[in-house]
Amino acid sequence: MFFVAARGLLAHAFPILIAQLTAIGMMVVDTAVLGHVSAIDLAAVAIGGGIHVSVVFALVGILQAVAPVVAHLHGAKRDSEVAAVLQQGFWLALLLSIPGVLFLTHPGAVLGMVEMDAAVNARVREYLALLACGLPAALCYRTFYAFCNALGKPRVLMGIGLISLVLHAVLARGLALQGWLGEPLGVVGCGISNIVIGWLACLSGAAYLAYGPLGQRYRPFANWQRPNWTTWRELIRLGLPMGLSNLVEISAFTLVSLFIASLGATVVAGHRIIANISAFTYMLPLSLAIATMAALGQAVGARDWPRAHATIRAGLMIAGASSLLAGLLLWFVTAPLIAAYTDDPAVRAVASGLIIYVAIYQFFDALQTVAAHALRAYRVVFVPMLVQTFCFWGVGLLGGAWLCYRWQPALGVAGFWLATLLGLVLAAALLLPLLRQVVRAAEPGP
Repeated sequence: MFFVAARGLLAHAFPILIAQLTAIGMMVVDTAVLGHVSAIDLAAVAIGGGIHVSVVFALVGILQAVAPVVAHLHGAKRDSEVAAVLQQGFWLALLLSIPGVLFLTHPGAVLGMVEMDAAVNARVREYLALLACGLPAALCYRTFYAFCNALGKPRVLMGIGLISLVLHAVLARGLALQGWLGEPLGVVGCGISNIVIGWLACLSGAAYLAYGPLGQRYRPFANWQRPNWTTWRELIRLGLPMGLSNLVEISAFTLVSLFIASLGATVVAGHRIIANISAFTYMLPLSLAIATMAALGQAVGARDWPRAHATIRAGLMIAGASSLLAGLLLWFVTAPLIAAYTDDPAVRAVASGLIIYVAIYQFFDALQTVAAHALRAYRVVFVPMLVQTFCFWGVGLLGGAWLCYRWQPALGVAGFWLATLLGLVLAAALLLPLLRQVVRAAEPGP
């Protein structure tokens, strides 16, 4: 059964991986394009992108509750209830977009926490204001994303992602570098491109739900329901800790750009490149984790415990082995990889000094990511949230700030990356035993 589970996870994870890589590819495009504009623009997208991704991932985490709920219903053969859950997910996405838009258009409280160059501050605000226009589309699309993954139908996500990435690469370069609107717009051009592509992806998902195979089977737009507090309560109960987990995990990486802003645009730009590479490599274990959560959720819903065991083992083993290989590959291609991002030798030097941390922590990141998503399949979300908050914010951010500024000699930005590595090791050490206990407690006694 292990090999059957492994084949199933790989078949499911590959389209998710491509879809996730295309999402990260949007940020890679922004970084690569702006790396050839100026260090100020690159620093602006580093800080603004970090804030935006943190907001989006926190809100998307709540909406990801659609996935375990739908997977359980599908595993229990209660497919007639699936469309209603998706509809309530869309309502919730629209509601969550309101505070998200307000935060992105009024980022003064966050930006005021640190000192930064006035030119960088102004461009960060412009960039965030533009991205706010695409937030409702992003949240609705991610609800559709969770629905497709829960049912084991990720190929449409791969297709939409690939098309979106190609269009964004062309449009962002044209607006930011080539002056399609009269003059090169820099970070503003990348922001405009993100808006356009985000809404196109959302509309593509809606068209698939209306006319594609899932639409024909589940009819999600038929018998549309009003907001239902009972369903919302279940989604929020699961989703709020998931959203907080997403927030602390992603912000442990993205908000470093904000905390090191006082070190100068060159350091922020070098950190941004490594953060981009880190996010790119993270998509491999994350894709396997999402596939594991969907398959495991269906097994738990069907109360098929042997299949659940096999799914967990396969997810952990594949993620661990593949991440070890990814770390080794990353170490060997450091120089050409960084050169593709920027022409600035000072920025290249900063980035080259940080890549070792990303190469080392791949294995531990993979284990804790799969373990956390497996726990979500069992609807265990609160304790993992506490673990990740302590590891990523307590060890990663606070410990990183101490190493960066207080440790003698001060480690600078490398202190944040070292603390992140230690936080990931601790998270894996805590979440794996918790998963073992939850699995044992869920099964009936002899």
